[in-house]
Amino acid sequence: MRSVTYSMNVSLDGYIVGPDGGFDWTAPDEEVFRFATDEVREAGVHLLGRRLYETMLYWEAVDQNPSLGFSTLEFAAVWRSLPKVVFSTTLSAVQGNARLASGGLAEEIGRLRTEAGDGNIAIGGATLAAEAAASGLIDEYRVKVHPVLVGGGVPFFPRDERRVDLEPVETRTFSSGVVYLRYHVTR
Repeated sequence: MRSVTYSMNVSLDGYIVGPDGGFDWTAPDEEVFRFATDEVREAGVHLLGRRLYETMLYWEAVDQNPSLGFSTLEFAAVWRSLPKVVFSTTLSAVQGNARLASGGLAEEIGRLRTEAGDGNIAIGGATLAAEAAASGLIDEYRVKVHPVLVGGGVPFFPRDERRVDLEPVETRTFSSGVVYLRYHVTR
């Protein structure tokens, strides 16, 4: 059965975007960027909320800029080929290798878990991930902690007053100071 992973960049104080909505502090160096590309390769499908989907639309056409480096073009190719499911009540259509969710999050994850296919079910976006976490649907957390305090904004972890025990799987420190933490949810 396919597992559900929640992976995002986060500030040391726990936010995926700052109080002004900015996330420029997450711009990765080459080493972290290649790692992120490999992480996307592991996914068989990516679930996104509307805001993250709209942010990631950049990657649908970025390869039309011939001055971009190999790593950027490689990430764009991997991202574009990855099937995506977008959860939105306001969008009527999506672009690229994406489709709008036909049901609720739990229903969609249940169907994807039992479908034949390679790779995990990646989930992105704090609101969508919070809904999945509240329903006990996340199997693994993958956090790239950036050495910055942003003082507020959108938190990585939902504030639902529920204890979740985690088992450490992997830790990696990059030369830029970014620390990767990977945990399995224990049940």
